[in-house]
Amino acid sequence: MLEKVLIANRGEIALRILRACRELGIKTVAAHSSADRDLKHVRLADESVCIGPASATDSYLNIPALISAAEVTDSVAIHPGYGFLSENADFAERVEESGFAFIGPRSESIRLMGDKVSAKEAMRAAGVPCVPGSDGPLPEDPDTNIEMAREIGYPVIIKAAGGGGGRGMRVVHTEAHLLNAIEMTRSEAGSAFGNPTVYMEKFLERPRHVEVQVLADTHGNAIHLGERDCSLQRRHQKVIEEAPAPGITDAQREEIGARCVRACQEMGYRGAGTFEFLFEDGEFFFIEMNTRVQVEHPVTEMVTGVDIVREQLRVAAGLELAYRQEDIQVRGHAVECRINAEDPRSFIPSPGRIDQYHAPGGPGIRVDSHVYNGYNVPPHYDSMIGKVIAHGHDRGTALARMHGALTELVIEGINTNTTLQRELVSDAGFQAGGVDIHYLEKKLQRNKD
Repeated sequence: MLEKVLIANRGEIALRILRACRELGIKTVAAHSSADRDLKHVRLADESVCIGPASATDSYLNIPALISAAEVTDSVAIHPGYGFLSENADFAERVEESGFAFIGPRSESIRLMGDKVSAKEAMRAAGVPCVPGSDGPLPEDPDTNIEMAREIGYPVIIKAAGGGGGRGMRVVHTEAHLLNAIEMTRSEAGSAFGNPTVYMEKFLERPRHVEVQVLADTHGNAIHLGERDCSLQRRHQKVIEEAPAPGITDAQREEIGARCVRACQEMGYRGAGTFEFLFEDGEFFFIEMNTRVQVEHPVTEMVTGVDIVREQLRVAAGLELAYRQEDIQVRGHAVECRINAEDPRSFIPSPGRIDQYHAPGGPGIRVDSHVYNGYNVPPHYDSMIGKVIAHGHDRGTALARMHGALTELVIEGINTNTTLQRELVSDAGFQAGGVDIHYLEKKLQRNKD
Protein backbone atom coordinates (compact mmCIF):
# COMPACT_ATOMS: atom_id res chain seq x y z
CA MET A 1 0.00 0.00 0.00
CA LEU A 2 1.06 3.58 -0.59
CA GLU A 3 2.92 5.04 2.39
CA LYS A 4 2.16 8.75 2.06
CA VAL A 5 -0.15 10.64 -0.33
CA LEU A 6 -0.09 14.34 -1.19
CA ILE A 7 -3.65 15.66 -1.65
CA ALA A 8 -3.46 18.24 -4.45
CA ASN A 9 -6.92 19.71 -3.99
CA ARG A 10 -9.18 21.47 -1.52
CA GLY A 11 -12.66 21.42 0.01
CA GLU A 12 -14.90 18.40 0.35
CA ILE A 13 -13.04 16.18 -2.11
CA ALA A 14 -9.75 16.74 -0.26
CA LEU A 15 -11.44 15.68 2.98
CA ARG A 16 -12.99 12.69 1.21
CA ILE A 17 -9.54 11.57 -0.02
CA LEU A 18 -8.02 12.05 3.44
CA ARG A 19 -10.67 9.82 5.03
CA ALA A 20 -10.11 7.07 2.45
CA CYS A 21 -6.36 7.24 3.08
CA ARG A 22 -6.89 6.90 6.83
CA GLU A 23 -8.94 3.74 6.35
CA LEU A 24 -6.03 2.21 4.43
CA GLY A 25 -3.39 3.39 6.90
CA ILE A 26 -1.89 5.88 4.45
CA LYS A 27 -0.28 9.06 5.79
CA THR A 28 -1.54 12.30 4.23
CA VAL A 29 -0.08 15.64 3.21
CA ALA A 30 -2.44 18.55 2.57
CA ALA A 31 -1.14 20.92 -0.11
CA HIS A 32 -3.04 24.18 0.37
CA SER A 33 -3.11 27.82 -0.64
CA SER A 34 -2.63 30.61 1.88
CA ALA A 35 -6.42 31.19 1.83
CA ASP A 36 -7.10 27.57 2.81
CA ARG A 37 -4.92 27.09 5.87
CA ASP A 38 -8.06 26.62 8.01
CA LEU A 39 -9.68 23.95 5.85
CA LYS A 40 -10.78 20.88 7.78
CA HIS A 41 -8.55 18.44 5.88
CA VAL A 42 -5.53 20.72 6.42
CA ARG A 43 -6.11 20.51 10.16
CA LEU A 44 -6.61 16.74 10.06
CA ALA A 45 -3.76 15.77 7.72
CA ASP A 46 -0.53 14.30 9.07
CA GLU A 47 1.36 17.15 7.38
CA SER A 48 0.48 20.29 5.47
CA VAL A 49 2.38 22.46 2.99
CA CYS A 50 1.42 25.91 1.75
CA ILE A 51 1.96 25.90 -2.03
CA GLY A 52 1.18 29.53 -2.82
CA PRO A 53 -1.21 32.48 -2.51
CA ALA A 54 -5.01 32.37 -2.82
CA SER A 55 -5.07 32.50 -6.61
CA ALA A 56 -5.55 28.98 -8.00
CA THR A 57 -3.10 29.78 -10.79
CA ASP A 58 -0.36 30.32 -8.20
CA SER A 59 -1.29 27.39 -5.97
CA TYR A 60 -3.56 24.50 -7.00
CA LEU A 61 -2.62 24.90 -10.67
CA ASN A 62 1.09 25.41 -9.96
CA ILE A 63 2.70 22.17 -11.09
CA PRO A 64 6.27 22.91 -9.86
CA ALA A 65 4.93 23.87 -6.42
CA LEU A 66 2.96 20.64 -6.11
CA ILE A 67 5.89 18.49 -7.24
CA SER A 68 8.16 20.30 -4.76
CA ALA A 69 5.63 19.77 -1.96
CA ALA A 70 5.62 16.04 -2.68
CA GLU A 71 9.43 15.97 -2.69
CA VAL A 72 9.97 17.83 0.60
CA THR A 73 7.38 15.71 2.42
CA ASP A 74 8.66 12.37 1.06
CA SER A 75 5.25 11.59 -0.42
CA VAL A 76 5.06 8.63 -2.78
CA ALA A 77 1.88 9.55 -4.64
CA ILE A 78 -0.33 12.52 -5.56
CA HIS A 79 -4.12 12.49 -5.67
CA PRO A 80 -5.52 15.33 -7.83
CA GLY A 81 -9.20 14.98 -6.81
CA TYR A 82 -11.47 16.60 -9.39
CA GLY A 83 -11.15 19.96 -11.14
CA PHE A 84 -7.85 21.88 -11.07
CA LEU A 85 -5.14 19.57 -12.55
CA SER A 86 -7.04 16.28 -12.34
CA GLU A 87 -7.42 15.94 -16.13
CA ASN A 88 -4.18 17.65 -17.10
CA ALA A 89 -2.08 15.10 -19.00
CA ASP A 90 1.07 17.19 -18.61
CA PHE A 91 0.65 17.17 -14.83
CA ALA A 92 0.13 13.40 -14.73
CA GLU A 93 3.24 12.96 -16.87
CA ARG A 94 5.33 15.29 -14.68
CA VAL A 95 4.19 13.49 -11.53
CA GLU A 96 5.31 10.10 -12.80
CA GLU A 97 8.50 11.42 -14.39
CA SER A 98 9.37 12.85 -10.97
CA GLY A 99 9.09 9.41 -9.41
CA PHE A 100 5.64 9.64 -7.81
CA ALA A 101 2.50 7.61 -8.45
CA PHE A 102 -0.31 9.59 -10.06
CA ILE A 103 -3.62 8.48 -8.54
CA GLY A 104 -5.49 8.51 -11.79
CA PRO A 105 -5.11 7.29 -15.38
CA ARG A 106 -1.89 7.30 -17.36
CA SER A 107 -1.12 10.58 -19.10
CA GLU A 108 -1.71 9.04 -22.52
CA SER A 109 -5.25 8.04 -21.51
CA ILE A 110 -5.98 11.55 -20.23
CA ARG A 111 -4.59 13.03 -23.44
CA LEU A 112 -6.60 10.64 -25.63
CA MET A 113 -9.87 11.36 -23.86
CA GLY A 114 -9.14 15.07 -23.46
CA ASP A 115 -9.35 15.55 -27.22
CA LYS A 116 -12.99 14.99 -28.14
CA VAL A 117 -12.17 13.96 -31.70
CA SER A 118 -9.65 11.27 -30.71
CA ALA A 119 -11.96 10.19 -27.87
CA LYS A 120 -14.84 9.56 -30.28
CA GLU A 121 -12.55 7.69 -32.66
CA ALA A 122 -11.42 5.44 -29.79
CA MET A 123 -15.01 4.85 -28.70
CA ARG A 124 -16.18 3.95 -32.20
CA ALA A 125 -13.31 1.49 -32.47
CA ALA A 126 -14.37 -0.09 -29.17
CA GLY A 127 -18.02 -0.35 -30.19
CA VAL A 128 -19.31 2.45 -27.93
CA PRO A 129 -22.21 4.29 -29.66
CA CYS A 130 -21.52 7.92 -30.58
CA VAL A 131 -23.68 10.84 -31.70
CA PRO A 132 -23.90 10.95 -35.53
CA GLY A 133 -21.48 13.53 -36.87
CA SER A 134 -18.14 14.17 -38.53
CA ASP A 135 -15.71 11.28 -38.26
CA GLY A 136 -12.93 13.66 -37.28
CA PRO A 137 -11.99 17.35 -37.39
CA LEU A 138 -13.92 19.61 -39.74
CA PRO A 139 -11.94 20.46 -42.88
CA GLU A 140 -11.34 23.99 -44.10
CA ASP A 141 -13.45 23.45 -47.22
CA PRO A 142 -16.85 25.21 -46.78
CA ASP A 143 -18.66 23.08 -49.35
CA THR A 144 -17.64 19.86 -47.62
CA ASN A 145 -18.91 21.15 -44.28
CA ILE A 146 -22.21 22.30 -45.78
CA GLU A 147 -22.77 18.91 -47.40
CA MET A 148 -21.86 17.12 -44.14
CA ALA A 149 -24.41 19.18 -42.18
CA ARG A 150 -27.10 18.38 -44.75
CA GLU A 151 -26.39 14.66 -44.41
CA ILE A 152 -26.45 14.79 -40.59
CA GLY A 153 -29.59 16.95 -40.56
CA TYR A 154 -30.22 20.21 -38.74
CA PRO A 155 -29.91 21.24 -36.01
CA VAL A 156 -26.21 20.44 -35.63
CA ILE A 157 -23.74 21.46 -32.95
CA ILE A 158 -20.16 22.61 -33.55
CA LYS A 159 -17.82 21.57 -30.74
CA ALA A 160 -14.22 22.34 -29.84
CA ALA A 161 -12.06 19.20 -29.72
CA GLY A 162 -10.34 20.49 -26.58
CA GLY A 163 -13.48 21.85 -24.92
CA GLY A 164 -15.44 20.62 -21.94
CA GLY A 165 -17.77 21.63 -19.14
CA GLY A 166 -20.22 23.18 -21.57
CA ARG A 167 -17.65 25.51 -23.16
CA GLY A 168 -16.60 25.64 -26.79
CA MET A 169 -19.85 24.69 -28.51
CA ARG A 170 -22.39 26.37 -30.74
CA VAL A 171 -25.79 25.10 -31.95
CA VAL A 172 -26.68 25.77 -35.60
CA HIS A 173 -30.31 25.54 -36.74
CA THR A 174 -30.01 26.65 -40.37
CA GLU A 175 -27.50 26.39 -43.18
CA ALA A 176 -27.24 30.18 -43.40
CA HIS A 177 -25.49 30.29 -40.01
CA LEU A 178 -23.26 27.21 -40.38
CA LEU A 179 -20.00 28.60 -41.77
CA ASN A 180 -19.98 31.60 -39.43
CA ALA A 181 -20.58 29.29 -36.44
CA ILE A 182 -17.69 27.06 -37.47
CA GLU A 183 -15.28 30.00 -37.75
CA MET A 184 -16.42 31.56 -34.47
CA THR A 185 -16.06 28.26 -32.60
CA ARG A 186 -12.61 27.69 -34.13
CA SER A 187 -11.49 31.13 -33.01
CA GLU A 188 -12.85 30.71 -29.49
CA ALA A 189 -11.38 27.20 -29.21
CA GLY A 190 -7.93 28.45 -30.21
CA SER A 191 -8.06 31.21 -27.60
CA ALA A 192 -9.62 29.22 -24.76
CA PHE A 193 -8.05 25.77 -25.20
CA GLY A 194 -5.02 26.37 -27.42
CA ASN A 195 -6.53 24.02 -29.99
CA PRO A 196 -8.67 25.40 -32.84
CA THR A 197 -9.85 21.96 -33.98
CA VAL A 198 -13.65 21.60 -34.12
CA TYR A 199 -16.04 18.84 -35.10
CA MET A 200 -19.75 18.51 -35.91
CA GLU A 201 -22.49 16.43 -34.32
CA LYS A 202 -26.22 16.02 -34.62
CA PHE A 203 -27.86 18.23 -31.97
CA LEU A 204 -30.28 16.10 -29.98
CA GLU A 205 -33.40 18.06 -29.03
CA ARG A 206 -34.43 16.52 -25.69
CA PRO A 207 -31.70 14.21 -24.42
CA ARG A 208 -30.99 13.11 -20.89
CA HIS A 209 -27.46 13.09 -19.45
CA VAL A 210 -26.64 9.54 -18.34
CA GLU A 211 -23.12 8.47 -17.36
CA VAL A 212 -21.48 5.14 -16.59
CA GLN A 213 -18.94 4.75 -13.76
CA VAL A 214 -15.98 2.45 -14.42
CA LEU A 215 -12.97 1.17 -12.49
CA ALA A 216 -9.91 -0.50 -13.99
CA ASP A 217 -6.61 -1.77 -12.61
CA THR A 218 -3.18 -2.40 -14.10
CA HIS A 219 -3.78 -6.15 -14.38
CA GLY A 220 -6.33 -5.98 -17.20
CA ASN A 221 -9.38 -6.04 -14.95
CA ALA A 222 -12.21 -3.54 -15.48
CA ILE A 223 -15.77 -3.26 -14.14
CA HIS A 224 -18.68 -0.85 -14.37
CA LEU A 225 -20.76 0.31 -11.40
CA GLY A 226 -23.94 1.09 -13.28
CA GLU A 227 -25.15 4.50 -14.37
CA ARG A 228 -26.11 7.90 -12.98
CA ASP A 229 -28.60 10.45 -14.29
CA CYS A 230 -27.26 14.01 -14.20
CA SER A 231 -29.85 15.70 -16.41
CA LEU A 232 -30.86 18.44 -13.98
CA GLN A 233 -28.34 21.07 -15.08
CA ARG A 234 -27.93 24.83 -15.27
CA ARG A 235 -25.51 26.19 -17.88
CA HIS A 236 -24.14 22.68 -18.38
CA GLN A 237 -23.33 22.40 -14.67
CA LYS A 238 -24.95 19.55 -12.75
CA VAL A 239 -27.28 20.45 -9.88
CA ILE A 240 -28.84 17.11 -8.81
CA GLU A 241 -27.58 13.63 -9.64
CA GLU A 242 -29.07 10.21 -8.98
CA ALA A 243 -28.34 6.50 -9.36
CA PRO A 244 -29.62 4.43 -10.98
CA ALA A 245 -31.03 6.50 -13.85
CA PRO A 246 -34.84 6.36 -13.96
CA GLY A 247 -36.21 4.21 -16.77
CA ILE A 248 -32.96 2.42 -17.63
CA THR A 249 -33.53 -1.34 -17.79
CA ASP A 250 -31.18 -3.98 -16.46
CA ALA A 251 -30.53 -5.11 -20.03
CA GLN A 252 -29.65 -1.57 -21.17
CA ARG A 253 -27.39 -1.14 -18.15
CA GLU A 254 -25.51 -4.34 -18.80
CA GLU A 255 -25.11 -3.70 -22.52
CA ILE A 256 -23.76 -0.14 -22.25
CA GLY A 257 -21.72 -1.05 -19.17
CA ALA A 258 -20.08 -3.98 -20.97
CA ARG A 259 -19.15 -1.72 -23.90
CA CYS A 260 -17.54 0.81 -21.54
CA VAL A 261 -15.60 -1.96 -19.81
CA ARG A 262 -14.37 -3.25 -23.16
CA ALA A 263 -13.27 0.27 -24.13
CA CYS A 264 -11.27 0.55 -20.87
CA GLN A 265 -9.53 -2.75 -21.53
CA GLU A 266 -8.72 -1.90 -25.15
CA MET A 267 -7.10 1.42 -24.25
CA GLY A 268 -5.35 0.10 -21.14
CA TYR A 269 -7.24 2.46 -18.85
CA ARG A 270 -6.29 2.68 -15.17
CA GLY A 271 -8.27 3.95 -12.18
CA ALA A 272 -11.71 5.57 -11.97
CA GLY A 273 -13.44 7.08 -14.98
CA THR A 274 -16.84 8.09 -16.27
CA PHE A 275 -18.30 7.64 -19.73
CA GLU A 276 -20.80 10.43 -20.36
CA PHE A 277 -23.71 9.88 -22.73
CA LEU A 278 -26.70 11.67 -24.13
CA PHE A 279 -29.68 9.33 -23.86
CA GLU A 280 -32.68 9.80 -26.15
CA ASP A 281 -35.40 7.48 -27.40
CA GLY A 282 -33.80 4.51 -25.68
CA GLU A 283 -30.36 5.03 -27.26
CA PHE A 284 -27.00 6.00 -25.72
CA PHE A 285 -24.68 8.42 -27.55
CA PHE A 286 -21.15 8.94 -26.18
CA ILE A 287 -20.09 12.58 -25.70
CA GLU A 288 -16.95 12.44 -23.53
CA MET A 289 -15.04 10.58 -20.84
CA ASN A 290 -14.03 12.15 -17.55
CA THR A 291 -10.71 10.65 -16.48
CA ARG A 292 -11.07 11.34 -12.75
CA VAL A 293 -13.35 10.84 -9.78
CA GLN A 294 -16.63 12.74 -10.25
CA VAL A 295 -18.35 15.15 -7.87
CA GLU A 296 -21.37 12.84 -7.95
CA HIS A 297 -19.50 9.59 -7.16
CA PRO A 298 -21.30 9.18 -3.77
CA VAL A 299 -24.63 8.18 -5.34
CA THR A 300 -22.91 5.25 -7.05
CA GLU A 301 -21.16 4.33 -3.80
CA MET A 302 -24.48 4.35 -1.96
CA VAL A 303 -26.23 1.95 -4.35
CA THR A 304 -23.29 -0.42 -4.96
CA GLY A 305 -21.41 -0.33 -1.65
CA VAL A 306 -18.13 0.24 -3.53
CA ASP A 307 -15.76 2.91 -2.16
CA ILE A 308 -14.53 4.48 -5.40
CA VAL A 309 -11.76 6.59 -3.83
CA ARG A 310 -10.47 3.58 -1.88
CA GLU A 311 -10.27 1.64 -5.15
CA GLN A 312 -8.37 4.53 -6.77
CA LEU A 313 -5.76 4.31 -4.02
CA ARG A 314 -5.49 0.51 -4.25
CA VAL A 315 -5.09 0.61 -8.04
CA ALA A 316 -2.39 3.28 -7.76
CA ALA A 317 -0.56 0.95 -5.36
CA GLY A 318 -0.54 -1.72 -8.06
CA LEU A 319 -3.21 -3.94 -6.51
CA GLU A 320 -6.02 -5.67 -8.38
CA LEU A 321 -9.56 -4.39 -8.07
CA ALA A 322 -11.27 -5.76 -4.98
CA TYR A 323 -14.38 -6.60 -7.06
CA ARG A 324 -15.40 -8.54 -10.13
CA GLN A 325 -18.38 -7.61 -12.27
CA GLU A 326 -20.52 -10.36 -10.75
CA ASP A 327 -19.98 -8.78 -7.30
CA ILE A 328 -21.68 -5.53 -8.33
CA GLN A 329 -25.36 -5.21 -7.52
CA VAL A 330 -27.39 -2.01 -7.57
CA ARG A 331 -29.50 -1.80 -4.41
CA GLY A 332 -32.10 0.92 -3.90
CA HIS A 333 -31.80 4.48 -5.13
CA ALA A 334 -29.60 7.47 -4.21
CA VAL A 335 -29.92 11.20 -4.89
CA GLU A 336 -27.30 13.95 -4.45
CA CYS A 337 -27.92 17.69 -4.12
CA ARG A 338 -24.97 20.05 -4.51
CA ILE A 339 -24.96 22.78 -1.88
CA ASN A 340 -23.45 26.00 -3.20
CA ALA A 341 -22.59 29.27 -1.47
CA GLU A 342 -24.70 31.39 -3.81
CA ASP A 343 -27.96 33.29 -4.04
CA PRO A 344 -30.67 30.71 -4.91
CA ARG A 345 -32.26 33.03 -7.51
CA SER A 346 -29.51 35.15 -9.02
CA PHE A 347 -26.79 32.46 -8.51
CA ILE A 348 -24.33 35.18 -7.50
CA PRO A 349 -21.60 33.63 -5.28
CA SER A 350 -21.92 34.33 -1.56
CA PRO A 351 -18.54 33.98 0.17
CA GLY A 352 -18.17 34.87 3.85
CA ARG A 353 -18.32 33.50 7.37
CA ILE A 354 -20.64 30.64 8.28
CA ASP A 355 -22.09 31.62 11.66
CA GLN A 356 -24.15 28.48 12.19
CA TYR A 357 -23.82 25.07 10.55
CA HIS A 358 -25.83 21.96 11.29
CA ALA A 359 -25.64 18.87 9.10
CA PRO A 360 -28.75 16.73 8.62
CA GLY A 361 -28.94 13.09 9.66
CA GLY A 362 -31.24 10.11 9.81
CA PRO A 363 -31.51 6.83 7.91
CA GLY A 364 -29.81 6.84 4.51
CA ILE A 365 -28.37 10.38 4.79
CA ARG A 366 -24.74 11.19 3.97
CA VAL A 367 -23.17 14.66 3.97
CA ASP A 368 -19.84 15.31 2.23
CA SER A 369 -18.71 18.77 3.30
CA HIS A 370 -15.65 20.56 4.63
CA VAL A 371 -17.46 23.45 6.33
CA TYR A 372 -17.98 24.04 10.05
CA ASN A 373 -19.19 26.76 12.43
CA GLY A 374 -17.02 29.82 11.94
CA TYR A 375 -15.57 28.70 8.59
CA ASN A 376 -14.95 31.49 6.09
CA VAL A 377 -15.92 30.55 2.54
CA PRO A 378 -13.25 32.19 0.35
CA PRO A 379 -14.18 34.09 -2.82
CA HIS A 380 -11.37 32.57 -4.90
CA TYR A 381 -12.77 29.14 -5.81
CA ASP A 382 -15.87 27.24 -6.91
CA SER A 383 -18.94 27.99 -4.82
CA MET A 384 -19.76 24.37 -3.91
CA ILE A 385 -19.43 23.86 -0.16
CA GLY A 386 -20.90 20.41 0.19
CA LYS A 387 -23.18 17.64 -1.00
CA VAL A 388 -26.18 16.02 0.65
CA ILE A 389 -26.82 12.43 -0.42
CA ALA A 390 -29.95 10.42 0.39
CA HIS A 391 -30.40 6.67 -0.10
CA GLY A 392 -33.58 4.64 0.10
CA HIS A 393 -34.95 1.28 -0.96
CA ASP A 394 -36.63 3.03 -3.91
CA ARG A 395 -36.58 6.43 -5.62
CA GLY A 396 -39.60 7.76 -3.75
CA THR A 397 -38.02 7.00 -0.39
CA ALA A 398 -34.71 8.57 -1.42
CA LEU A 399 -36.46 11.78 -2.55
CA ALA A 400 -38.52 11.95 0.66
CA ARG A 401 -35.39 11.51 2.75
CA MET A 402 -33.61 14.16 0.69
CA HIS A 403 -36.40 16.67 1.28
CA GLY A 404 -36.21 16.00 5.00
CA ALA A 405 -32.44 16.37 5.00
CA LEU A 406 -32.57 19.70 3.14
CA THR A 407 -35.14 20.92 5.67
CA GLU A 408 -32.79 19.98 8.54
CA LEU A 409 -29.70 21.53 6.95
CA VAL A 410 -28.74 24.81 8.63
CA ILE A 411 -26.19 27.19 7.10
CA GLU A 412 -26.38 30.75 8.37
CA GLY A 413 -24.25 33.80 7.62
CA ILE A 414 -24.10 33.28 3.84
CA ASN A 415 -26.61 32.58 1.08
CA THR A 416 -26.93 29.01 -0.20
CA ASN A 417 -29.01 27.28 -2.86
CA THR A 418 -30.72 25.02 -0.29
CA THR A 419 -34.18 26.52 -0.84
CA LEU A 420 -33.87 25.97 -4.59
CA GLN A 421 -32.80 22.36 -4.02
CA ARG A 422 -35.85 21.77 -1.79
CA GLU A 423 -38.05 23.19 -4.54
CA LEU A 424 -36.45 20.97 -7.19
CA VAL A 425 -36.74 17.79 -5.12
CA SER A 426 -40.47 18.52 -4.74
CA ASP A 427 -40.96 19.43 -8.40
CA ALA A 428 -43.61 17.24 -10.03
CA GLY A 429 -41.70 16.84 -13.29
CA PHE A 430 -38.49 15.80 -11.54
CA GLN A 431 -40.35 13.47 -9.19
CA ALA A 432 -41.86 11.71 -12.20
CA GLY A 433 -38.30 10.95 -13.39
CA GLY A 434 -36.61 11.15 -16.77
CA VAL A 435 -36.40 14.93 -17.27
CA ASP A 436 -34.13 16.14 -20.08
CA ILE A 437 -31.08 18.38 -19.83
CA HIS A 438 -33.09 21.51 -20.72
CA TYR A 439 -35.73 21.01 -18.01
CA LEU A 440 -34.15 23.06 -15.22
CA GLU A 441 -33.27 26.09 -17.32
CA LYS A 442 -36.80 26.18 -18.74
CA LYS A 443 -38.19 25.98 -15.22
CA LEU A 444 -35.95 28.79 -13.98
CA GLN A 445 -36.96 30.93 -16.95
CA ARG A 446 -40.67 30.37 -16.19
CA ASN A 447 -40.06 31.37 -12.57
CA LYS A 448 -38.31 34.54 -13.76
CA ASP A 449 -41.16 35.41 -16.16
